[in-house]
Amino acid sequence: MPASEPTLDLSALAQRIRAWGGELGFQHLGITDTDLGQAEARLLQWLADGRHGDMAYMERHGRRRSRPAELVDGTLRVISARMDYWPSPAADAWRVLGDSRRAYVSRYALGRDYHKLMRKRLQRLAERIAADTGPFGYRVFVDSAPVLEKPLAEKAGLGWIGKHTNLLSRQAGSWFFLGELYTDLALPVDAPAGSHCGTCSACMDVCPTGAIVAPYELDARRCISYLTIELRGPIPLEFRTAIGNRIYGCDDCQLVCPWNRFAQAAPDTDFLPRHDLDAANLVDLFAWSEDEFLQRTEGSPIRRIGYQCWLRNIAVALGNAEPDPEVLAALQARVQHPSALVREHVGWALENLAQRTKT
Repeated sequence: MPASEPTLDLSALAQRIRAWGGELGFQHLGITDTDLGQAEARLLQWLADGRHGDMAYMERHGRRRSRPAELVDGTLRVISARMDYWPSPAADAWRVLGDSRRAYVSRYALGRDYHKLMRKRLQRLAERIAADTGPFGYRVFVDSAPVLEKPLAEKAGLGWIGKHTNLLSRQAGSWFFLGELYTDLALPVDAPAGSHCGTCSACMDVCPTGAIVAPYELDARRCISYLTIELRGPIPLEFRTAIGNRIYGCDDCQLVCPWNRFAQAAPDTDFLPRHDLDAANLVDLFAWSEDEFLQRTEGSPIRRIGYQCWLRNIAVALGNAEPDPEVLAALQARVQHPSALVREHVGWALENLAQRTKT
């Protein structure tokens, strides 16, 4: 009779996976099953309410986003990974926000694009597992497919979803990226983390556009991150003044969160600021040619919005700046820009500055 194959000790494997994750630069790994019933109900209601705005891709994949085994056949578990990105050497965020001549870029986008970096490391983790167990079924995701990453991370014990709808950790705040490894290995699951927001409403109170419409409810159509990154058309007039000098994303709800006093500085230098984007001058950025934009955003998540939206966003910020000859000259230089989108926002900026000058 052939000898029976040894039984795989899945609990011991899970411990080894966590250790390998730490060696690969992840600050926390957790394991969960694929039951996302409650999250699915919330997602479907959010979509029905139209709070996803122009992000049609949120609807396109149906329930595969909330049913991992339908996205990747045979999936039994999801390994959720956290990688800290807080760029501690960057210019003070509140000071930049308080200087209307400076451009505020969301702290996650100051350095290298995290997608490829995390994906490569998760792939290396999968290869380590395969070397230990033999071939197994898996697929790596880093914001690259219909995945409910925050509910999965919450179930995997990495933290809880706060009132601003970001994931929060008692040990690390919210300045981190998430990635997933879907697998057919029946690993033991971790206990989910409990919520620790309590009665705090700081994130709701600080939101410039009132996008957090209720605790744990975000209307993306009002969110500055959506308006400056996802939206490809004109920014609605009602939000332009509130955007201030935020030209790519918004961090206010994270900056004010008490749990971020525990945020860990990014150990990876890839996330440190490039091209002085942590406190750049708006006029200087507005003067970039398209070639300069492409060159200086190479390897950056900023590139995905494209040059026209880059100019659109900066035009709005210049319209909110303190009026002076340099700002006016920068806007006047773009009045005849080939893009109707850019021209419209430049026109608004000049009108807004003129009205403020009169008052």
